[in-house]
Amino acid sequence: MNRIQQKLQEDKKLLSLYFTAGYPNINDTVSILQQLQDSGVDMVEIGLPFSDPLADGPTIQESSTAALKNGMTTQVLFDQLKDVRKTIDIPLIMMGYFNPMLQYGVEKFCAKCQEIGIDGIIMPDLPLAEYEAEYKAIFEKYGLINVFLITPQTSDVRIKQIDAASNGFIYMVSSASTTGSQSGFGNTQSEYFERIANMKLNNPQIVGFGISNSATFKAATAYAKGAIIGSAFIKHITSHGANSVEAFVKTIR
Repeated sequence: MNRIQQKLQEDKKLLSLYFTAGYPNINDTVSILQQLQDSGVDMVEIGLPFSDPLADGPTIQESSTAALKNGMTTQVLFDQLKDVRKTIDIPLIMMGYFNPMLQYGVEKFCAKCQEIGIDGIIMPDLPLAEYEAEYKAIFEKYGLINVFLITPQTSDVRIKQIDAASNGFIYMVSSASTTGSQSGFGNTQSEYFERIANMKLNNPQIVGFGISNSATFKAATAYAKGAIIGSAFIKHITSHGANSVEAFVKTIR
């Protein structure tokens, strides 16, 4: 069983953190991963920086730009992570955009992910139909879970299609905005979370976008299995440095 699937079976609300590989400094990647695990984080999304990150707000965009200037590439990241499973046990998810994956070679990329111990991939710009027609067999060959996104505007029919195609969790985007662009949840989001919970989907949902503190983590997980924090964490390490991970996690739970 994939590490993501194992983690989802645990009787707890899951906290997942996102950070951009190669930020603040090129060699911070493994250190941040280790600190996140040591701080009790359940899963980590490792962001592969891209020059045109459409779903990301200014905080993550700026971290991606800085990481690219630092020299981060797909190959550099794979090289940094080659021994990561000697010390890291929690699920690791590669989060990025399809263009770098395509340039590297989809099967080569997936094979490398399996080799170093990546458990899943999130590619917001890889359409469901194209994934199922062209790439599903490759992902499955290398034991990788493909995580799909839904938003408040996603139709029930589409959500059920995504649920049928999923074998891990569904990334439930809290709003139709970019990352880091909201500071809390209103009635619209709460009603959306409850509506999805009432659909009784086969795959659990983990909420992303808009979670930045203990209050928003609790609100996001009232109906969902867990929550993902990205922009707030990147702001923290920007201000306090890459060795301040534990202090941030303690503010969440």
